Amino acid sequence: MSRVPRRPSGSRGTGRRNRLARRSRGTTFAGEDMRGRLRRIPLDIRGLTGREERFRLSGAVKRDPEVDAWLSAEPADLRSIARTWFERMRACADDVRELMHDGQPTACVGDAAFAYVATFSAHVNVGFFHGAALADPEGLLQGTGKAMRHARLRPGQAIDDAALDALVRAAHADLRRRIEEGGRPR
Repeated sequence: MSRVPRRPSGSRGTGRRNRLARRSRGTTFAGEDMRGRLRRIPLDIRGLTGREERFRLSGAVKRDPEVDAWLSAEPADLRSIARTWFERMRACADDVRELMHDGQPTACVGDAAFAYVATFSAHVNVGFFHGAALADPEGLLQGTGKAMRHARLRPGQAIDDAALDALVRAAHADLRRRIEEGGRPR
């Protein structure tokens, strides 16, 4: 990206006096407001390329032994919750692949990730890479990021299995739709 010069070559200084003189003449340099401060211009990369980005991971396989080892490890109460929900991700369709990403089992369609499970000291997250785009009538999803959302599950706490299962299936269907609209994953 080329940098727009703050002032043309050969001009003297950009101090307060010069800014005030330019403002009184009604002139500013590119990227400068009337007070002489630089403006930030937002770029819409998606709008420029005309396609939506997917989170891609290489190395996803039909059944990863490393994922199975992680799901059967301690703490058993949290991992059993994680195992239940990762099995539901696996059951979405025959095209689901899996791998360990950042230490968490991640479900993919081809090389594009759609969901993951993560355990913490007192809860399990069932997360969705494009969760912000999912309809969540039960209000299970948490998070404020641009794309990702997660549902927090605690041992002994009642959860709406049907609603969370619907979110897992919707996340898979949403990613398949994105892939069909934008080309096949690797």
